[in-house]
Amino acid sequence: MTEATRRTAEEPDDPATGPAAGALRVGVLAYPGCFASEVFGVPDLLTMAAHVAGPDAPGYRVSIVSPRRRVTASGGAVLDVRPLREVDVLVVPGFEPAPAPATARATDIGARLAGLAPETAAIRASAAAGTAVVSLCVGAFLLADAGLLDGRRATTSWLYAGELARRCPEADVRPEHLVVTDRGVTTTAAFSAMYDFALDLIRRHSGAPVARTTARIALVDDVRSSQSPYVDPRLLPQPGGEFSERVMRRLDQNLAARYELGALAEAFRVSPRTLLRRFAEETGRSPLAHLQASRVRRARHLLEATDRTVAAVAAAVGYQDPGTFAALFARHTGHRPSAYRAAFRRAAPSDADLDLGPRT
Repeated sequence: MTEATRRTAEEPDDPATGPAAGALRVGVLAYPGCFASEVFGVPDLLTMAAHVAGPDAPGYRVSIVSPRRRVTASGGAVLDVRPLREVDVLVVPGFEPAPAPATARATDIGARLAGLAPETAAIRASAAAGTAVVSLCVGAFLLADAGLLDGRRATTSWLYAGELARRCPEADVRPEHLVVTDRGVTTTAAFSAMYDFALDLIRRHSGAPVARTTARIALVDDVRSSQSPYVDPRLLPQPGGEFSERVMRRLDQNLAARYELGALAEAFRVSPRTLLRRFAEETGRSPLAHLQASRVRRARHLLEATDRTVAAVAAAVGYQDPGTFAALFARHTGHRPSAYRAAFRRAAPSDADLDLGPRT
């Protein structure tokens, strides 16, 4: 934690000291296993914003709070916490998930939440008192356990969005969104989306110019609108059975081929209607939807790693009309192909770009 943040985090709730009158009181709820960087990431950016705004502007009074006397965060970091107190905004960081395969994530999350009953009660009480509650990344699971997401729109890390929807079926989970606010409850996407939330908070409390300058100083992107471009489908659990897996394999091996439902059904010796029904029963979507997602995934790789034109990339994944391809690509990623390449292009470093040390 920076010294500037330490001073802000330890600021007493005395109107005669610290930030100017009208300071926004922000509490960060620390708990065992929470991400230490998410505990301090938002306060650090708020501290920077306070410096940008100047000493006479309403600033931020931040406290690291907990219903426990001692908290050890991820990586064994011991946090200095204060008792729960009245705040304007309560921020709930995410926790460190176990490096488990997709099939075991639900068990791991359930086990972690089972030991956080005091935090869940604190979140519920804060919301009932009218406090704005914010979760970062998988902190959304604590809000779900507290009952705050029922009937609300929400988001979380794209990697865990499906599990959140399963655990909290009354929530309207929007996995593509970076920040979602619904009636006083805010949820954010994966890890770095804490900065998208913090910038939005700064924008509302200190004004757009302060938020913009803070983003520039911190080298934080303040124009992101979706986490869709970052999704790696290979890390998500893949629904399906033996039949749908064979169909998907055939589609993936022929990405550039024209999609013809009749020919596909004939290859598997079933009627088109039966193919659609069985595929939907096993995967929850259509063969065409799977093919489009696979084409976009391949196109993303080509845009990131090659110099092919957008038209050539479109043709490589089965689209002769670049406009049709661009519209599909934007629907899946939130970016037009050229904009996606500009944001995510991977340039292979040369020896001259690296400090390789003396050669032997």
